[in-house]
Amino acid sequence: MIKPLFIPADSSILVRVFSATCSGVLVTALWASAPHAGAQAITIDTRTGNVSTGGSTVDRRYQQIKPTNVDLPKTGLDAKTRLELIRVLQAEQGFAMRPFPRGHKGLTLQANGKLKPAGEPYLDMVTQFGICAKPGDAVVLTDIKFDKNKMVFMINGGPDLKHRFLRHVQLGAGGAMTPMVQGGDENEPMGARLTLEFEGGVPSLTGSQVKALLAPLISFDVKTPIQAFTDTLPPKLKEAILNHDVWVGMSTDMVLFAKGQPIRKVRETEGQTPFEEWIYGQTPQPVEFVRINGNRVIRVEIAKVGEAPQVFDQDVVEGLMRSDGTPAVTVAQEKTRTVQVGDVTRDPDKQAPAPPPTLVNPGEQLPDAARNPAGQMKPVQFPKQKADDYPDVAAARRADQAKAAEAADKDKRGVSGDDAGKPATPGSAPSLGPANPTPAPVPEQKPE
Repeated sequence: MIKPLFIPADSSILVRVFSATCSGVLVTALWASAPHAGAQAITIDTRTGNVSTGGSTVDRRYQQIKPTNVDLPKTGLDAKTRLELIRVLQAEQGFAMRPFPRGHKGLTLQANGKLKPAGEPYLDMVTQFGICAKPGDAVVLTDIKFDKNKMVFMINGGPDLKHRFLRHVQLGAGGAMTPMVQGGDENEPMGARLTLEFEGGVPSLTGSQVKALLAPLISFDVKTPIQAFTDTLPPKLKEAILNHDVWVGMSTDMVLFAKGQPIRKVRETEGQTPFEEWIYGQTPQPVEFVRINGNRVIRVEIAKVGEAPQVFDQDVVEGLMRSDGTPAVTVAQEKTRTVQVGDVTRDPDKQAPAPPPTLVNPGEQLPDAARNPAGQMKPVQFPKQKADDYPDVAAARRADQAKAAEAADKDKRGVSGDDAGKPATPGSAPSLGPANPTPAPVPEQKPE
């Protein structure tokens, strides 16, 4: 049986995986449509068809929640209790304990049960639609809707425009059409949707009971911003932020909650890695240099007067933010195969760079014309000068000067034709008179 699976690795690559199982043998073929995508590991379970793209664990912010234990009434919801819930919960403010993704579907929480989706599907939803609120952000319940067995909460305005169906309807006559919805806010909605499901219908709840059921996702307690943010983190990381310590692997939000705004920021580049240095403190007090690449701390250096600087570059936050060994997709190790797609990260000090892309098969020899295609830079070759080509200008000028000097010398000395071929003496000064002057006749003297 051949089953095609289409796995969007990221926004720049689409990997098509065809797995054929025959007698316990897995055959996998990959075609990538983008040559410059990042490296990614794909794990395929041939028994269940599950696909894992993020390793064995996921971030704790996207893992399954711990179910609540709230005593639910046995009676159903009546009109009076419904109005009371709307009055108490509508426009109520709280703090997000998990990332709230945008999108029409949103998150679904079962009363005293699990969250759907969780794990990698939860992370994929956030990646695809974006985030409405990060953990620790303030959120508002802007609207509440009741169904037969669920309550739907609109957070920060909801993920849809108002009257989204009526926006496609127009009324008119004689060619003049008028839309049903006119004016209003046409900006893209940035809210989220949260659905609370019950088995057998919505019971007659109070506002406090609804808040207790929503506690894994929204905290309605009175908190400061730093308390709301640190309550979403592991205990060790929360303690470090409250003690104003910065660890390698923290995000910029964690650094700001722990240390505040830096005194100075410096942007530099080390090799091909750009980074930003946040500087805290001034001498003679300890000075702390926090190096940030993207949104993460990659290096911390603490310099004290009279002591050697302390440098920390080991990531200690990633392990705390990962779930405790619970994989998002459970697979059998003996029935899986992991392959690498996209560009593989290479160590420039130990590995040679990857060859450029080519259509030549391994071992195929190209003709000489194809090895140096048009447009490729070649060495400059000067043509050889021939006898009838352009003469040497300097040599011609010297020859003309020699002929002119020889003619002038002949005019000065009156040399015969036999001496015409003799070259003139170089460096001789020109004479002002004739070359062989005729002696003037002596006048005759008369006798006295």
